[in-house]
Amino acid sequence: MDIFDVLTLIGGLSLFLFGMSIMGQALERRAGGKLRLLLGRLTTNKAAGLLTGLGITAVIQSSSAATVMVVGFVNSGLMTLKQAIHVIMGANIGTTVTAWLLSLAGIDSGNVFVRLLKPSSFTPVLAFIGILFYLFLKNDKKKDTGMILLGFATLMFGMETMAGAVEGLRDVPGFQNFFLLFRNPILGVLAGTALTAVIQSSSASVGILQALASTGRVSYGAAIPIIMGQNIGTCVTAMLSSVGANKNAKRAAMVHLSFNVIGTTVCLAVFWLIKGVFAPALLEEPASLFGIAVAHSIFNVLCTILMLPLSGLLERLVNRLVPDARQPEAQSELDERLLATPPIALERCHEVAAAMAELSVEAMEEAMESLRGYSPELAAAVREKEERSDHYEDMLGTYLVKLSAKRISASDSAEAAKLLKLIGDFERISDHAVNLLESAEEMRGKGMEFTESAAAELEVIFKAVEEILHLSLDAFLRENLEAASMVEPLEQVIDKLKEQMRTRHILRLQQGICTMDAGFVWSDLLTSLERTSDHCSNIAGCVLDMADHNLNLHESLRSVRNDSEDFQRKFKEYAGKYSFVHMGS
Repeated sequence: MDIFDVLTLIGGLSLFLFGMSIMGQALERRAGGKLRLLLGRLTTNKAAGLLTGLGITAVIQSSSAATVMVVGFVNSGLMTLKQAIHVIMGANIGTTVTAWLLSLAGIDSGNVFVRLLKPSSFTPVLAFIGILFYLFLKNDKKKDTGMILLGFATLMFGMETMAGAVEGLRDVPGFQNFFLLFRNPILGVLAGTALTAVIQSSSASVGILQALASTGRVSYGAAIPIIMGQNIGTCVTAMLSSVGANKNAKRAAMVHLSFNVIGTTVCLAVFWLIKGVFAPALLEEPASLFGIAVAHSIFNVLCTILMLPLSGLLERLVNRLVPDARQPEAQSELDERLLATPPIALERCHEVAAAMAELSVEAMEEAMESLRGYSPELAAAVREKEERSDHYEDMLGTYLVKLSAKRISASDSAEAAKLLKLIGDFERISDHAVNLLESAEEMRGKGMEFTESAAAELEVIFKAVEEILHLSLDAFLRENLEAASMVEPLEQVIDKLKEQMRTRHILRLQQGICTMDAGFVWSDLLTSLERTSDHCSNIAGCVLDMADHNLNLHESLRSVRNDSEDFQRKFKEYAGKYSFVHMGS
């Protein structure tokens, strides 16, 4: 093996890792909805958690990435530690899929149909189809399908390049002697741990082992301990990702490490016993690509069978290793670790935005209540909710911008844009809540009271604003298009109520019933209420526009809705419901 073979090996390894990376990312984008579904089905049921971890890892082709996701889920409160344990166990089994794919390169037969199963036979076809999809199709999902095929072809080409580069090592005595060192299982475990810790992917390190095994100089006795060590080395990524996380996230990373260390220790002891007592001839035979895939799968399945019944003990162990903090920890609402999985990160953004929306609506309702009967506790609650709403907007806005910079699907990009629009409207609603509160405080400070007729008018517009708030909130939270379509006619009615209330106030001024000071407060109140309804209209309009897959035609779509018979019917209903007809001046 000369310098050119070394360069070829480096190039093959680079292509292998690059292909694995782009295939995993494209699979993740393509299966974004399924990832959300898998996460949504998480329960405390062991089997459900196990299958979820297996499924996610099989999709993104990396147990390290899956475990980092789990650390992020636990840190964000999306998942409990108990759930995380089962998901991590499933991830260890899911990571064996890659080794099975790579084992196809070891197929050797003169039969034409069997030869077609070899990657060298079908990957050129996959690469050609992939490049056609990627270059000539406009649909993002089809482009991602093309990237999956190109990534797989690149991965397999890199694997074959590595195998070709090390082929000459079969005749080098030093290479065989080097692997004789790993007949000591502990050295094998350490070698597997170190290799995987460096490249941070057990799937990739198994692939490298399979490439070396293609020389015929790696025995099963040397390969099996290396495979065991690879499971420990893959924990490095999760441990690094837990730095700066809360205690439960650290515990999730520790679960991954403890699970693999305990499983490896037990299996290594059994392996050593079998080797010492029975000395099976199989351990001296050259390992095949298929054999390594089988050993990898058996090891991970055995570890899971061993540890699954002991998950409660494992939870107690990591609780001891990572004790409770003396001071209570703040929950991280948006964890940047989730950005590695954009569909899940976007789902989390939607949940946080929903919490913000409910908070803003509550603030406005409490602000209106403060005008009915002021109290310091109510005032403090409104201001606290407004501050939290501001915090949510800053946090979500920053996070969504970072998420949008990732390579995400067109539908996810549109959803991110929608959330960016909506959080601004909800934040402004909470600002108007504080404006109403300040009006209540001004009246209280100056000893002012509204007349009986003015208070009755306020009740009418308050009820209309409460209804429009809940319609827009329901439209956003549940994507309720019927509720969204009812917002705009009600907003038009609130606009008319505002104008009527200003006119009626002027009449009271002329009659000497109201004062000028009360008039200034009255004007501020009406402005805040009317602008709140405008923001509700923006929210509902955004939901309707998203249903039409367009965020740029809000005004034109609104004008079309205004001219419809359905709009006019709803407008008349609301105009009759919220009216001053039966009130005096």
